[in-house]
Amino acid sequence: MSELLRPVEILLVEDNPGDADLARVALKKSKIHNSLNVVDDGELAMAYLHHQEPFTNATRPDLILLDLNLPKKDGREVLGEIKADPDLRRIPVVILTTSRAEEDVLKSYNLHANCYITKPIDLSQFMRVVKSIEDFWLSIVVLPSHDPR
Repeated sequence: MSELLRPVEILLVEDNPGDADLARVALKKSKIHNSLNVVDDGELAMAYLHHQEPFTNATRPDLILLDLNLPKKDGREVLGEIKADPDLRRIPVVILTTSRAEEDVLKSYNLHANCYITKPIDLSQFMRVVKSIEDFWLSIVVLPSHDPR
């Protein structure tokens, strides 16, 4: 029963503070109780997922929203590491990026991204995209059970 009451844990890996704020606002308006954690580069994302400093008490995410163009370690590398790790690979990863390059789409799916979404430039469209992610991934899809840590 406590599993039903806990918030859906979301990790947003996004280096653009404006996009991170928009996602935060859109998810705050959600009907689904969620907890959003944000890191702004690929190295921090992997530290978060592996419970390394400064994230030793981090909660395992139920869903990862991942930008591709990140500092230190790009999103493609992060995605590859997540999907190669037996402890992390079941976490759904949604690519949320500005890149429309076919090469990025193909590489992301080849690395087992769960979906690929191009960020709209328009503010209201961006809010709609985040809302649609929420509606699909948090309301319709059955996510894997939370692994206690």
